[in-house]
Amino acid sequence: MSQKPNILLIHADQHRFDCLGAYGNKEIKTPHLDAIAAEGVVFENSFCPYPICTPSRYSLLSGLYVHEHRGISNSSTLSPDTPTLPRCLRENGYATTAVGKMHFTPTYLDVGFDKMFLAEQAGPGRYDDDYHRWLRDEDTFDRLDLIDQVQEYRDQAPDDYWQQYGSMRSDLDEKHHSTTWIAEQAMCSIQEWGDESNFLMVGFIKPHHPNDPPEPWDTMYNPEELSLLPGWTDDFIHGDDGKGFFDFNGLTAEECKRVMALYYASVSQIDHHVGRMVSLLKEKGLYDNTIIIYTSDHGDYMGYHHRILKGSRMYETVMRVPLIIKFAADHKLPERDQRLINNIDLAPTLLSAAGITVPDSMSGGNVLDQSHDPQFVLGHFHDEYMSRSQTRKLLVHGSAKPLFFDLENDPNELENRYDDPAYQDEISELQAQLKDWPTFDNPVPNHIDHDAPKCQAANVPDGDTGLEEYFRKKIAGQNGQPILDGSP
Repeated sequence: MSQKPNILLIHADQHRFDCLGAYGNKEIKTPHLDAIAAEGVVFENSFCPYPICTPSRYSLLSGLYVHEHRGISNSSTLSPDTPTLPRCLRENGYATTAVGKMHFTPTYLDVGFDKMFLAEQAGPGRYDDDYHRWLRDEDTFDRLDLIDQVQEYRDQAPDDYWQQYGSMRSDLDEKHHSTTWIAEQAMCSIQEWGDESNFLMVGFIKPHHPNDPPEPWDTMYNPEELSLLPGWTDDFIHGDDGKGFFDFNGLTAEECKRVMALYYASVSQIDHHVGRMVSLLKEKGLYDNTIIIYTSDHGDYMGYHHRILKGSRMYETVMRVPLIIKFAADHKLPERDQRLINNIDLAPTLLSAAGITVPDSMSGGNVLDQSHDPQFVLGHFHDEYMSRSQTRKLLVHGSAKPLFFDLENDPNELENRYDDPAYQDEISELQAQLKDWPTFDNPVPNHIDHDAPKCQAANVPDGDTGLEEYFRKKIAGQNGQPILDGSP
């Protein structure tokens, strides 16, 4: 057995924090993640620093806020001189592997992984990655995901896509679905583990939209038997016009529950494969010496304030993310940890757990040190900034009137108390936490470098893979006209 613990970081995409049994949801079925939680720590107040994919992922890997690493959009690059979790682990003898969705630019950006077996979704990644090359070898493609993620095809999407908010059964069978493919790559990687120290990051695309679980997962939940999640409102509030990735003005409670059923199914499918990974670790005698982490890059409204997906404002269900950690040794933390945790804390925590010195560049803290108990958690999204304490929250949004919520009495952020005289001292305290952040008049420029160093593994493509043209032909069918309303 290796001296240093193995680390298995399971990273879902767009997972609302309370859509797990371990977080009190009694309707969703997540027995394997709940079992990990029972042996580890459930962090009740874990947040992302920026509620979209790439910026949040770079923060997790680097231990930096987004304005510090400058990966400010989904098309951005983490500078190669930035110390990262996988790079520090690799420098200290770890074998480092990434499988699934990473969402980097360039696709196989070298952030410290020896091997990368990728399944991407948005941007050029889907035209580079291993998963879509494999789908081509299998003579199929992910039609619904292509429509949802590529604007050219989304502009021509059939009516049922819009009416159902992109939530329907996948065109792919279970074998070819991204969740299964990613899990298989993870299983292969774990199977190769020996006496060396290993770090494996598994990035699931789901439950990010489109909500398209394959058969038989798509029928796992009956929408009529589900309860709307906390924060559902019958209309929009705080000046929201309901526009976003979809127009949510037509969203009904019944339709929201139908979307929830497929969202839950996607989470349960991930949970099933997490169970397989845990079983394999136990079979190999590696479970006790493996740190297992489950988290996400951001959340999902899933009915909150009459919306689904993400975007709009930095509300609780978008900013809060699940964080479950099963440590490899005695950690002396409570089973339910109430501290305010930001995902920039993960890299310092895992390096500390592995006995590796944390780089001075990292802004995050080590949650194993119980003196790390921030009184505030901060976030940033475009021109909006969040300052939040355990019971209060301030959102400052450009020149618009700020939003202030008393979360103790209003956990679903329904009433803006910004003008209430009783809260002015607390508002000033939250405002003071943002004083060192970039100002609205001087935003941080996005850093992107398409020529940044890439992982040197043999599977990394060099040049055009031809996938874009392949998908174009598949979706066009025989007559050259887009066939967007049928199966592949």
